Amino acid sequence: MKKLLPIFAFILMFSGFAQEKEASVKPIFNNDLRRANAYFERADYAKAIPFYEKVNTKQRITQVVENLATCYYNIGDLKSSARLYGYLVNSKRGNKTDQNVFKYIQALKASGNYKDANSVSREFLAEKGDVSVLKTFDAEVVKQENIIAIGSRYNLENLAINTENSEFGMLPYQDNLVYAASKKEGHKKNIFSKYYGWNNQPFLDIYKINKDSVSKGNTASASISEAINTKLHEGSVAFTQDLKTIYFTRNNYIKGKEVKDDKSVTHLKIYKAQLIDSVWTNIEALPFNGDDFSVEHPALSPDGKRLYFASDMPGTLGEFDLFYVDVKADGTYGAPVNLGAAINTEHREQFPFIADNGDLYFSSNGQFGFGGLDVFWAKKSGTSFQKPDNLGLPLNSGYDDFAFYLDKSLKSGFVSSNRIKGKGSDDIYSFKEIKPLIIEDCTQYINGIITDKDTEVCITNAKVTLSIISIDPSTDLATFTTKEDGAFNTGVDCEITVLVKATAHGYQDAQRKIIIGGERRITNDASLALVSLASIKEKEQEAQQIALEKERQKEQEKQKKEQVKLKQDAENKKKAYDNIIASEPNLKTKNNRLVIVTADINFDYKLWYIRKDVKKVLQPVVDLLNKYPNMQIEIESHTDIRGNEAYNKDLSQKRATSTKEYLVSKGIESYRITAIGYGESKPLQKCVTEDACSEEEHEINRRSEFVIKQLQ
Repeated sequence: MKKLLPIFAFILMFSGFAQEKEASVKPIFNNDLRRANAYFERADYAKAIPFYEKVNTKQRITQVVENLATCYYNIGDLKSSARLYGYLVNSKRGNKTDQNVFKYIQALKASGNYKDANSVSREFLAEKGDVSVLKTFDAEVVKQENIIAIGSRYNLENLAINTENSEFGMLPYQDNLVYAASKKEGHKKNIFSKYYGWNNQPFLDIYKINKDSVSKGNTASASISEAINTKLHEGSVAFTQDLKTIYFTRNNYIKGKEVKDDKSVTHLKIYKAQLIDSVWTNIEALPFNGDDFSVEHPALSPDGKRLYFASDMPGTLGEFDLFYVDVKADGTYGAPVNLGAAINTEHREQFPFIADNGDLYFSSNGQFGFGGLDVFWAKKSGTSFQKPDNLGLPLNSGYDDFAFYLDKSLKSGFVSSNRIKGKGSDDIYSFKEIKPLIIEDCTQYINGIITDKDTEVCITNAKVTLSIISIDPSTDLATFTTKEDGAFNTGVDCEITVLVKATAHGYQDAQRKIIIGGERRITNDASLALVSLASIKEKEQEAQQIALEKERQKEQEKQKKEQVKLKQDAENKKKAYDNIIASEPNLKTKNNRLVIVTADINFDYKLWYIRKDVKKVLQPVVDLLNKYPNMQIEIESHTDIRGNEAYNKDLSQKRATSTKEYLVSKGIESYRITAIGYGESKPLQKCVTEDACSEEEHEINRRSEFVIKQLQ
């Protein structure tokens, strides 16, 4: 199955090979090799084969063998490709690349030779050295054996409409069945249509045929629409629930011409059309298509709100991945979302289909299967899908099985395949499920060894108990007493979770949980290493001593750091303090106190309000308080000696408070200012009596001073 792939004009490594190596080929074959190369480079594989065979018969050249194998592989002759890939993989003169090994394995599976295919796979994976991948592979082999053991799960019928060319992707539409086909004859444009060089067949178009005609064995079909079908590929359709919108795959095609990228590749895009007055019209490419990658195989969720598709767009994990976009109420689309590594592999995932129950069906040659593309089923789980399962035989084969459709019964539908004994390249088969995908009598094994964790010596007379979690814990599945080798083993049913518990005299109990999957004959290691009680006590004492010592060292280090920090803080504070004083001319030290120096702040006799002339004097105080937000001051207010002492004390307090209120009115926080009235107790000008001093001397004593209590 190699349909709806980009139309390649390959510029492969082989081109360089041809220029370099043709001189070494006998002259009689140079012309054949050039012609083979030319066909190969533009993906005309069917035409390239006879010329490569001529060269290969007379002179075996590794690159010729590889290109010939590629030709046979791509046209579906896997028996011939297996022979050639076998040479490439196994011969010293071959070319054992990852891709050649992969195709060799696929070709072996196509012939039903699963034993050799799995042997080659395991040998190849072992060379990579990844134990976890090997373990997964072994589990998949057993799972495949389980599926084979189920036997035939479906009745398949090759439909009468199939021909020697390709037919695939059937699904119902109204009273018809719609499918893609490569026909030599059909609507008028095909009279002069080109052939697709990949398989030497006419290009694919979308056709419809009456359901009753198919059931009666009639084969007459008609083009779904002259507007939809072009001279290039169309196929893989999906319809909305109201049947008024069709999504379909087409080669990049604008105004009657194919569009190629800078490598001469015509990629695939998904288009949609609307049914208006029984005519498909308003054909347009979807906005998330691209000219340098392919978007193909549309499939809609049951509610029509999500469109699934395959693509090799940026962000793809392998060759082709499955994506989805949300279909919004206004007809626009969300950004493409990759379905992730649970579904997508490093190879191809294509042909998605969403059943009425929301489950995902798709084809993959990267998931472990029977060869080529196999159909897989991933059960819907919330907003995602579970790990996929192979649908088994005979729906899947050693060849490509794809374009799966399941009807509302979830038992019948259509699938396409290029398997042998068909009528041609790709055929459509109807199917009906006759046996569910259930593996009966599934058994796995649990074994292990009980050892001393410190000495790794096997423990004799250890008691090992196995119980099934979720069942009454008092009901043991199995109980063992170990001998000198410390070993135990037993068989258990699949799909359970087992608790393995070990006890031994002088040891701490230990247990572990073993999850048993659904594959048969898997061996699960349940070994346990017990810790001796003496060792536990000794380690606890050691740990306690270590903890105490660490705590002591930690405390010492903490104290040391605190002392260093305190010293550093003090030095920094002193340095900053000195820098501030040095930089501020209004800050002076008087009588061992740091004060803000201002012009005299004088008050009128027996009054405390701030005079207009004093407001300018207070501005430096406001400026400093604003400049240093951590600064706190004390306002000291003083009076002359006139009046009684109590009166002067009260007056000075009012003057201090008045000064504070003025500063607060300028935006200074109240908590930063303390106001204290000292009355006549601290005069600057000594006056024995009221008359002993002049008015000017009394005014000097009526003052306010600003003492810095906190600078930083």
